[in-house]
Amino acid sequence: MRTADRPIVELLERYAPRNAAEAADVARVRALVETAPDPWLRSIPLHVTASALIVHPGSGRVLMRHHPRLRTWLQVGGHGDPGESVPAEVALREAREETGLVDLVPCPDTGEAALVQVVVVSVPEGGGEPAHEHADLRFVLATAEPDRARPEHPDAPLRWMTMAEAREATAEANVREALRRVEALLTTSGPAGPAL
Repeated sequence: MRTADRPIVELLERYAPRNAAEAADVARVRALVETAPDPWLRSIPLHVTASALIVHPGSGRVLMRHHPRLRTWLQVGGHGDPGESVPAEVALREAREETGLVDLVPCPDTGEAALVQVVVVSVPEGGGEPAHEHADLRFVLATAEPDRARPEHPDAPLRWMTMAEAREATAEANVREALRRVEALLTTSGPAGPAL
């Protein structure tokens, strides 16, 4: 294991999987980090990605991005750039790039982005890439300026949705589970959500 992969290991050591399926995914991610020369490399069949569910605590809404290749609404996020090794930082950079939101902060406001889900997802062949899997580490970020969200590309529109609308809009069961976890997080943070 490279020293650069230590942030992933530390994150997984502190994380408590919610069920047996997630525990199996966490075990796969740990094995990947312990054996791959670089677990972020897109050229390996299973590689690490980081994503974020962006919320506006005041309204309880979540920002979803339409992915034309997958033909469904998902959270924002993606691959680490060369030299990146801290999953929360990758998720934050990707979220800023894909939404134009510059005021994103961890939610709840603890100073550190909360890991809300670890899931291995299958990605179909397309865009010049063979079928592969993402070991996705999912975080929660919040904005106080939801109207400033702008899509990175015209073919990847953004939409603020209620949690129920987002669960209905996505075709992915693992994203629906992430949304349930985020909704519970917002509910336990109080009626107006966490402080920003």
